[in-house]
Amino acid sequence: MNNNESDASREWAAQAYALLKQKQELKKQEEQLKEEQPKEEQLKEEQPKEEQLKEEQPKEEVHVQDFSSVKYETEAKLGEFDDEFTWSAMVLAAQGKKVNEISTDEIDWLSKLRRGLEETRKGFVTELLDKLGDDPLTPESLDDLETLLIRADVGINSTDKVINSLRRKLNEEVLGGDEGIKFLKDELRVIIDKPIKNSGKNILVPQRGKLNVWLIVGVNGVGKTTTLGKLAYLSSKSNYKTLIAAGDTFRAAAVEQLKVWGNRSNVDVISNQSKNADPAAVVFDAINAAKKRKSDLLLVDTAGRLQTKNNLMDELSKIKKIIDKKVPDAIIESLLVLDASQGQNGLKQAKSFAKSANLSGAIITKLDGTSRGGVSLAISEEVNLPIRFIGAGEGIKDLRPFNSFEFVEALLADR
Repeated sequence: MNNNESDASREWAAQAYALLKQKQELKKQEEQLKEEQPKEEQLKEEQPKEEQLKEEQPKEEVHVQDFSSVKYETEAKLGEFDDEFTWSAMVLAAQGKKVNEISTDEIDWLSKLRRGLEETRKGFVTELLDKLGDDPLTPESLDDLETLLIRADVGINSTDKVINSLRRKLNEEVLGGDEGIKFLKDELRVIIDKPIKNSGKNILVPQRGKLNVWLIVGVNGVGKTTTLGKLAYLSSKSNYKTLIAAGDTFRAAAVEQLKVWGNRSNVDVISNQSKNADPAAVVFDAINAAKKRKSDLLLVDTAGRLQTKNNLMDELSKIKKIIDKKVPDAIIESLLVLDASQGQNGLKQAKSFAKSANLSGAIITKLDGTSRGGVSLAISEEVNLPIRFIGAGEGIKDLRPFNSFEFVEALLADR
C-alpha cells in the first residue's frame, strides 16, 4: 500500500469512526432522556407502542438469515481511533461494507481476532517481514517461510502447497515484499476456502421449515460445552428458536454448566438429573420437546471422547439412530470443537473423529493467546473439514461464524 492509499484508508476509517461516535452520543442522549422522563409518561408512551408492535409483528419469517448479521442488545464500547480501528474498518470495507454500515460490534470482533492471532503472527509473519524488508522474495526467503509455517502448525501439506505456488510464481516474475504477502494471503485463503466451497454452504445456519440438529463433539478440555453455550446465544440473538440437549451425562458439571449458559442465552435446556442417565434418552426427550415447540435448532452436547473410547463412539452412533428414527428429515451437523493451542494434537483429533464421527465441520476455539493458530489451515487441507465458527475470547459474544478473508487478514496484519 503506497502513501496515498494509506492516507485515503485512514480518512475513510475516520469517517466511519465519526459516524459511530455520533451514533453512540445519540444513544447516550436517548437513554438520559428516558431516565429523566417520569415513569407514568413512559408507561403511557410504551403501551400504545407495544400494541402497535404486536399488530405489525409478522406471524412467521422472523429469522435472521445469517449469524454474522446478528444485532446484540448491548453493543461493544467504541474505543480509540487508532491503527487497530483503522485496520478493522478497512477489512470490513474490503468486503463491501459502506462507511455508514459499520457497527461497533464488528470492529470489536475484528480487533479481538487480530489480537488473538498475535502470537501466531509473531511466530512467522513478523519474523518473515523483518527478514524481507522491502526486498523481493528469493528462494532463500521461501526456505525461511517454509520453516516458519511449519513452526506455526500450518501442517506439512498446507506448507508444501503454499511454498510450491510461491516458487512457481517466482519463476514467472519478481515479487516484492508487498506483492509476495498479497500472493501468500490468496494462497492461504484458497486452502481454507476449499472444503467450505465443497460443502455447498458458505456460512452454516439452520435451514427453515425443518429441525436442525447440531451434535457438538470433541475431547474434554477443548471448551466444548462453553462453545455450545455461545452457539446458543448466537442462534437465539439471530431469532432462531433454539433448544439445548444436555447429552454429556458422564461429566457431572456439564449439565449445570449448560444450564448457566442457557439462562444467559434465554434458551431452555433439556436434561436428566439421574446419575449416569442415558444420553440417547436425553436426546429422545429433547427431540420431542423441539418438535412440540417447533424449534429451528437443537444443540446437542455430547460426552468428551477419544478415538480409543469405543463405548463413547458407540453412544454417538446410538444418538444418531434416535435422531434418524424420530425426525428422519432432520438436518444433522456434527461439529468438532478443537482447541487451537493444541496444535498438531488437535489435528490428530480431527483425523480420528473424521473417521468415526461423520464430521461436517469444525469449530476452532482458544485462538487468543496461542502461537498455533496455523492449525486451522492444516484442518482445512489435511482433513478437508470446513471451519464453521471460531472463538477468540472468553465472552459470550466471542464466537463468530468463520470468515476466511478476515482470518487471513488478521493472521498477516503486520503488512
